[in-house]
Amino acid sequence: MRTPHTRTSDTRTPPTPTPHTRTASWHTRTPARRPHGDSPDTAAAFAHLAGLREGPERDLLCEEVVEAWLPVAHRIAGRFHDKGESIDDLRQVAAMGLLRAVNNYDPRRGPFESYAVPTIRGELRRHFRDHMWDVHVPRRVQDLRNKVRLARRHLAQQPGAGPEPSVAAVAAHTQLTEDEVRDGLTALNGFSALSLDAGLLPSDDDVFSLADSLGEPDEAYDVITDREAAKTGLAHLPERERTILYLRFFEDMTQSRIAEHFGISQMHVSRLIHASCRRVREEATRD
Repeated sequence: MRTPHTRTSDTRTPPTPTPHTRTASWHTRTPARRPHGDSPDTAAAFAHLAGLREGPERDLLCEEVVEAWLPVAHRIAGRFHDKGESIDDLRQVAAMGLLRAVNNYDPRRGPFESYAVPTIRGELRRHFRDHMWDVHVPRRVQDLRNKVRLARRHLAQQPGAGPEPSVAAVAAHTQLTEDEVRDGLTALNGFSALSLDAGLLPSDDDVFSLADSLGEPDEAYDVITDREAAKTGLAHLPERERTILYLRFFEDMTQSRIAEHFGISQMHVSRLIHASCRRVREEATRD
């Protein structure tokens, strides 16, 4: 089977294609000079596709055109190989973008390459945006990340530049605010995330992980909240009731000892504690 790159000098009128045969009439055209060596001349094929309805003949011709332009798609995919994705997966994504470009291309828009290359690149960028980020980052911040990354690279290459351009320098170069530059710098580390099991600091007997550095809920915060909520109600209690609550809950005195201290019965102490706590609770929840 001849590929879309095959040239031929046969000028005879090609036979009318049937739904079960490949359409080869576009092979007879002499390819024009292309910007890249892997860019085939498929103008005649697209002109033929424009007049075909959905069916086997159109599908076969589309298959040939996609096959002819696959080297271009693979070349574009290769430019993204250093971003953490395998080259095979990148080529599949690029092929999907190429297929989309072939199906949506209108010859009246101009050369196919001018339409296909941005379409393939867009498909690859969408793949990285939607599937490769370990941490979800809004699209706006992703755009800031790209601008900041390119600006830092450009500034670092200038004569006399330091190892790390300042935030102010990046902001002036990109015409962004310094807060936007900081957001972009933060997003530089959002593409990939470390596991909580990753080592932190080595020791003699063990290796600490990132999980070991995480804090835990502190119950003291709840105690502070409760004390602040109870202040108003305690201030409204008579002095004796406040003293009884203090001796019971802060000095850990028994009701019997409190009763002896005030010269009242233990049952009366119990009723005072119960009534005082209810009053403080009601004022705290009401506020």
